[in-house]
Amino acid sequence: MLRKLSLALAVSCASHAAAGAADVPMTVKTDLISVYQQAAGNNADLAAARADYGARREIVPQARAGLLPNLSAGAETMNTRTQLDEPALTTNRSGNLWSATLSQPIFRADRWFQLQAAHAVSEQAALELSANEQNLILQSAENYFGVLRAQDNLAATKAEEAAFKRQLDQANGRFEVGLSDKTDVLQAQASHDTARANRIVAQRQVEDAFQALVTLTNREYGALQGVVHTLPVQVPVPNDAKAWVDTAGRQNLNLLATNHAVEAAEETLRQRKAGHAPTVDAVARYQKGDNDNLGFSNPAPLPGVRYSGDVEQTTVGLQLNIPIYSGGLISSQVREAYQRLTQSEQQRESLRRQVVENTRNLHRAVNTDVEQVQARKQSIISSQSAVQATEIGFEVGTRNIVDVLDAQRQLYNSVRDYNNSRYDYILDNLRLKQAAGTLSPQDLQDLGRFLKPDYNPDRDFLPPDLAREAAKNFERKS
Repeated sequence: MLRKLSLALAVSCASHAAAGAADVPMTVKTDLISVYQQAAGNNADLAAARADYGARREIVPQARAGLLPNLSAGAETMNTRTQLDEPALTTNRSGNLWSATLSQPIFRADRWFQLQAAHAVSEQAALELSANEQNLILQSAENYFGVLRAQDNLAATKAEEAAFKRQLDQANGRFEVGLSDKTDVLQAQASHDTARANRIVAQRQVEDAFQALVTLTNREYGALQGVVHTLPVQVPVPNDAKAWVDTAGRQNLNLLATNHAVEAAEETLRQRKAGHAPTVDAVARYQKGDNDNLGFSNPAPLPGVRYSGDVEQTTVGLQLNIPIYSGGLISSQVREAYQRLTQSEQQRESLRRQVVENTRNLHRAVNTDVEQVQARKQSIISSQSAVQATEIGFEVGTRNIVDVLDAQRQLYNSVRDYNNSRYDYILDNLRLKQAAGTLSPQDLQDLGRFLKPDYNPDRDFLPPDLAREAAKNFERKS
């Protein structure tokens, strides 16, 4: 009888909760890919990143405009009063002037390099947007599994509180019949009170996790589909850190973006140096207006020469400009551009080292998680057997109640550690793929195959086979 009771400690609370839930209609639970899709459509940070990309890509047409024809038109109206002393003469003239000017850059080295820099900046912006979109995949998974982690933790804490409550009731019963002293009751009461406080904190953590999901997606969620315990826990493929680092060097989106940042800085340096180069423009101008407005007025007419009426004037030519001295402005801009190039190169190198470090660390983390999941699962089995053995020892007088409470506490710590290791494995896998630049929505689709639509944390926080394994293990040790 004692053995059966001991094995029930880990799952009795969950069983009662599951039985009660069976009488309640199951609500529709949201799956992982739905959360991601809602985040992609409603996330404010991603919307801001898209707007930033839309703004930054406009730098290309703006830079290209400096190499294209420029056409302008203008008009003016004037009233001119002229007064002469000798001979005494006063004239008033008024007139209008219309003009159109067309200019086409022929040689503008600085603007050409500016256009090349703009193309690099646009490519950098596109890759940074892709990196933000990829990061949203990871954020969706982190927040989704953050809720599941908190729910499983709450379920384990509730089961722990129920186990300590049973232990407290048992201690009170033994005290009333004189089989134990008040110390046992006080020890059990303290453990139960601590478990109750932990359960209150765990409930808040579940609410906080759901709120983080709301912040990400701008949607409210009632329940989420949970991960089955049969999720394959496997080492990375390939299980070679160097292969993952090489892939990250080729495909990490942030690293690729810094390559374009360096390219943009190089083109900007060429642009600044080209500020010393001459410029050549083709210019065509057409003007029509009153003769005064075009400079053909003649208040004191020359013999036989008189201007009157409107005048048309057409000018076509080349305009050469040779910069000689601008107060040191161009030289200063060249030095600034050189420092910016050095800065972007060093930032790229810093990011490359960080990517290598993160990739190697995450590769090790996934391998460690694989071992952790198996070890934590075995720890639950061992802890359950320890609880059983300690309870039997308590019944026969070789163990005290502190030993029993500690064994039960260790059992539920093992349950929490096991569930944490499962979620760590899932997220570290996704982080490794993000570092390598291969993370995609398909990875969430693949995880979706291991989600359980009727997942109940109070029932499913513990693998169903662990109680059977613990019983077998206990029988072998008995």
